[in-house]
Order: sequence, then structure tokens, then C-alpha cells
Amino acid sequence: MSTIASETRGFAGHSVAAGRRHRAEVDAEAGESAPLSALPTPVSKTGREQPPVIDLAQAPGAGEAWDRPSMVVYAWRICELLFVSNPWQISSRLRVATLRAFGAEIGPGVIFRPRTRVCLPWKLHIGSGCWIGEGVWFHNQDDVFIGSNVVVSQECFITTGSHRARTDMGLITKPVRIDDGAWVTSRCMVLGGAHIGRSAVVEPLTVVRGAVPANAVYGRPAGPAVIRERFREDDAR
Repeated sequence: MSTIASETRGFAGHSVAAGRRHRAEVDAEAGESAPLSALPTPVSKTGREQPPVIDLAQAPGAGEAWDRPSMVVYAWRICELLFVSNPWQISSRLRVATLRAFGAEIGPGVIFRPRTRVCLPWKLHIGSGCWIGEGVWFHNQDDVFIGSNVVVSQECFITTGSHRARTDMGLITKPVRIDDGAWVTSRCMVLGGAHIGRSAVVEPLTVVRGAVPANAVYGRPAGPAVIRERFREDDAR
């Protein structure tokens, strides 16, 4: 919605040209290559061009990402509510056992804190010795691969899905990979197609898209960037 709003007059001082550049960046992310001219452009009574509106009633559903019969998905939603996201259910072992029963691949020694959410457990792959913090949400309509000894801290949101924002709002998915030893700190958002390298650290409240190099501390000084290396050669001296 920000890309549409950025083209209206008087929005936070943004120019029309800046709005169009930003919209082109979002379209490239979502895999959309159709030019803006391919869409209808209504005109108001004042003669100003109005942005098109996609009819969401005609948008395709997300069921094609399930890869399981609907009854399995509904059964999972009930078990998730009772044994995974339930804040009163404090047993990590029971939480992990429930996820495994629905197809999640989870290695030994993994700790899952309360209030976690998993969209499709059969698309979740976690190595050994990981810590999954309270309130983490795996919105995994595609596969999420997490290595060993990874920490995903409180309230992080890992999503593999997006939408065809210029056509029919159909679902687009890309897998997420987090390599061994990485730490995704509190309230980060990891987007589809992201790959966080070995032993990297992502600073709080960072949006991750694309690749984060191994051993990097990644955050937002003036925008997402590599701040420094996590382990340095002189640390052992």
C-alpha cells in the first residue's frame, strides 16, 4: 500500500517520480515485470489519475501452498492452538513432539518456547541444538531451513510468502535459509528468499531480504548493511 500511496500528492513530501522508483523496486522483489501502463488507469471527475484497485474477491487462494489435504491442515490448526502457540503450555518437549507428528524435521536438543506459531509444520526443517524464542512466528508457506545451534529470538517473524501486487494478488513463495550458528535477534522480520550466513548476527528490528554474509553483524545504521564481522582474528590474542 505504501507504493500506491507514494504516488498521491502531498504524501510526506514524496515526489511522483520517487514513488514510481520505489514501486519499481517492490515489483522487482515480487517478481513482477509488467509495466504500469499494462494496468487500467481510472480518471476521477477532477481529471486526476487514480490508481487501480485489485478485486480481492477474484484473487486466487493460498491453498495451493498447503501440500496436504485440507483436513490435515485443519487438524494442525487445532493442535497448534492447544500445544504450540498456547502460552499455558510450557513444555518444549510436547511442543516439539507435536510439530514432529505433523511432519516437521527437528533435530535433538531444540528448545521451543511458548506462543510460537508455525503455519505448515511439514515445511519446517531445524537442525540440532537450536533455541526458538517466545512468540516466534514461522509463516512458512514455503520451506524454512534452519541449521544447527541457531537462535531465533523473541517475536521474530519469518515469512516465505508475498503477493503479485500488480496483477491478481496471487501467492508467491520463496524458501528461507538460516545457516549454522546464526543469531536472529528480537523482533526481526525475515522475508522469503533470505539466506542468513553461518554465525551471522541480525540486529533487533531488522528486515532481512536477500543474503547476509557469514560472520556478519547485520543491521540498520542508515539502512540494512554489514556493520562489522562477528568473530575477528585478534579476538584470540
